[in-house]
Amino acid sequence: MSITAGLRRYEDVNEEINRRLKSDDKTAVREVNGQRYLGCGLDSGKSLDIYGTAGNDLACYLNGGRVTVYGSAQDAVGNTMGGGEIIIHGHSGDALGYGMRDGKIFVRDNVCCRGGIHMKEFRQMKPVLVIGENAGAFLGEYMAGGTIVLLGLNMKHGEKLFGPHCASGMHGGKIFVRGAFPKANLAQNISVCELEPEDEKELSAYVKAYCRYFGADYAEIMSKPFKKLVPATSRPYANLYTPNL
Repeated sequence: MSITAGLRRYEDVNEEINRRLKSDDKTAVREVNGQRYLGCGLDSGKSLDIYGTAGNDLACYLNGGRVTVYGSAQDAVGNTMGGGEIIIHGHSGDALGYGMRDGKIFVRDNVCCRGGIHMKEFRQMKPVLVIGENAGAFLGEYMAGGTIVLLGLNMKHGEKLFGPHCASGMHGGKIFVRGAFPKANLAQNISVCELEPEDEKELSAYVKAYCRYFGADYAEIMSKPFKKLVPATSRPYANLYTPNL
């Protein structure tokens, strides 16, 4: 049996989800109307299916579980998540993957501003964002690690792959971008590189997963060339501070 959210308070919905998942490994919530914190801290082996529009901080602090949204999501999806997987069959709001430390997020459509802000990695913990369409301003802002893949699918005439200030303050990690992109919107501290063989292998795995989740055509996606965006320096704002003596 699934849970019906409707117009119920988010506290009530989350309490029922947690109660169900104590005995079951999987549950579903229908008629979701912006309720917040769904799937918060979900542990490995647990999964939650959401039908509707998920509210802010969806799957924040995710701890190895899986959250699938059949619809769209609001801001701060995967906030500080430490592992697991989020799959969104729609679009996402601002600050997607804010401070995420591990795990993967797949978004079928586009994301708003500041996707991947403060992403970071440590040893085997390497977070990944895969975005099907385009992204708003400040994609990868202050990014310290991990990988973002921007596919640029289904874009309308005049739309740009990413908005202004892409990778502003980025000092770690990488962003794979497909096809043409607006160089004027790219931060000055970023280098544009060709893909190495290990990059191609990594990218292929992420694109195959995207195609598996959303029914996209792998060959069509890979028919366009990709570039890799990386920080030119680990201290992009060094000139703004007094040097160490």
